[in-house]
Amino acid sequence: MARYTGAVCRLCRREGIKIYLKGDRCYSDKCALERKSYPPGEKAQTRRKMTEYGLQLREKQRARRIYGILERQFRRYFDIAERQKGITGENLLRLLERRLDNVVYRLGFAASRAEARQLVRHVHFRVNGRRVDIPSYLVRIGDVIAVAERSKELPRFVELAEAAAHKTPPPWLEVDFERMQGRVLGFPAREDIDVPIKEHLIVELYSR
Repeated sequence: MARYTGAVCRLCRREGIKIYLKGDRCYSDKCALERKSYPPGEKAQTRRKMTEYGLQLREKQRARRIYGILERQFRRYFDIAERQKGITGENLLRLLERRLDNVVYRLGFAASRAEARQLVRHVHFRVNGRRVDIPSYLVRIGDVIAVAERSKELPRFVELAEAAAHKTPPPWLEVDFERMQGRVLGFPAREDIDVPIKEHLIVELYSR
């Protein structure tokens, strides 16, 4: 599967926000955005004002990079969101939030979405008791996402469980740190999705 293999801190600088792609490092003074708040590139500080199309494209790229999705898959999510009832932009964000790798991250069982994606691929999680190794798997209401029994004693999961115990999951999820599992209570409303994305710009871009 194709994936981005470049410097991830460069992506945060390009978008001008913390995307939290490197987990704990993003919360420390080692964060590249803290040291270099301007975009990468020789002419980064002399770029002209962006056009309307540029703003729309930048917003789409930001959403893709936050959730770690390539262009073709992102467009497929948009097509699904467009066919669903309701507001297309909110439908799109809801689909992205329902991805298994994002849910694992939201539950606190990974320090970043990139780490969550890797842990899912290495079959460290069960959904309703069944093995699922597909990061793009869309969870449903009532699904139970649990750390596999053989993985619970691994040092990394013990460390993550201790750190996550001090965090509060979003209202559409509940988590049991003792059993190292979470449950999907419902689908997220727009106010429950805290990503800095102006989804209407993405809709305008694809509607051109």
